Amino acid sequence: MGSPLRRVLVANRGEIAVRVIRTCRELGIETVVVTSTVDRDGLAARLADRAVCIGPAPATASYLAIPSVLSAALGTGCDAVHPGYGFLSENPDFAAACVAEGLTFVGPRPEAVAGAGDKARARELARSVGIPVLSGSPVLDSAEDAARSAAGLGYPVLVKAAAGGGGRGMSVVENEIELRQRWPSAAAEAQSAFGDGRLYVERFIRRARHIEVQVLGDKHGTVIHLGERDCTLQRRHQKVVEESPAPNLPEAVREDIRRSGVRFGEALGLDSAGTVEFIYDADTGDYAFLEFNARIQVEHPVTEMVTGVDLVAEQLRGAAGEPLRLAQDDITVTGHAIEVRLTTEDPARGFIPNPGTVRIWKPPAGEGIRVDTHCEPGYVVTPFYDSLLAKVIAHGPDRDTAADRMVAALGDLRVSGVPTTAGFAAAALDHPDFRAGAVTTDWIGRRGLPDYLEKSA
Repeated sequence: MGSPLRRVLVANRGEIAVRVIRTCRELGIETVVVTSTVDRDGLAARLADRAVCIGPAPATASYLAIPSVLSAALGTGCDAVHPGYGFLSENPDFAAACVAEGLTFVGPRPEAVAGAGDKARARELARSVGIPVLSGSPVLDSAEDAARSAAGLGYPVLVKAAAGGGGRGMSVVENEIELRQRWPSAAAEAQSAFGDGRLYVERFIRRARHIEVQVLGDKHGTVIHLGERDCTLQRRHQKVVEESPAPNLPEAVREDIRRSGVRFGEALGLDSAGTVEFIYDADTGDYAFLEFNARIQVEHPVTEMVTGVDLVAEQLRGAAGEPLRLAQDDITVTGHAIEVRLTTEDPARGFIPNPGTVRIWKPPAGEGIRVDTHCEPGYVVTPFYDSLLAKVIAHGPDRDTAADRMVAALGDLRVSGVPTTAGFAAAALDHPDFRAGAVTTDWIGRRGLPDYLEKSA
């Protein structure tokens, strides 16, 4: 490394904290993890060289509390901070505060985080380098302003959080009455998830596919892509299944989207890992820039499985000032990978989250199977954070093999004490529409997979 990292504060929890800690260990980097009171005995706390409890369970009092996180980093002699995803990962004030305190922020430079985190500014940047952009409003101050913007765009519109992603604070509205009704709750959800309640509205495409490009940059001006992911299978704007490469995408469009991802990264001055997200219109074949995420994504393992590149390791090397070891021509996509987000939501009861204690936990194994998790027997699922238990990833020489391996892996999973979405995900992966690569983002909402729900009742 150019300036080797010695000790990294992991400013997150759950599976991503475990993932970062393990990669740091492989690179010979010491780790300190922050925890809330309910996480202080968890797997991440035990794996790290040191754990620091920084506050009570609510995220606003712990994982989103910038002074507490910084104090933990400085008090334990850390020289860098890895924010994971969610929480403070795309907070430009946090990134800037880290730099101001002499800490290396393992992510894009603060100016890039700020530029990408403001969704309206990110769209303008994309437009300035010739990337098609989905029409939308600037960040809005009130439901009144939103109503005026939505009238100009035409209903339906999508209400979105300006400072985050992952479906939080997002809602499709069909008319002005719905818009005014949902605006306060969307703002509250965005404030709770990201510490920023600002919103904007965007034109909604009904038969959409969600395609994103993994990009990687360094501090020496190089930006490359590592192929694309398809994150179309969603429920209420929350990704359920992700895969790479995207199926049934015209090769000319695939290459154009990949080049657009690199072009956006270059325009932003990207010096870390990031994801450029696009909406692909299944009816017209057109695509448009959606947003940029200046962090590691939940679904990054599918890219790692098809490219063989450890993205967290590349983040850490890049943060230390090391130039990319890979050129674009070095990146090849081999086979197909699929990821399922295993959560404790109950499909038979409207997907309501179910806090509780995991009594039995036996993750699947086998050829091509990877499980990223912080779960173990006795793990307590609390109501304070998202309900993600694990990410199950399957790789195969082709898409059908990867899907078959995933369905078998979900069938081999053994968990008790809390419900999971394993059966629902397996039913989706076995459905003819998914196997044909014919789903759109509204597919689960339209289908509901009634056969699965009847079997599980």
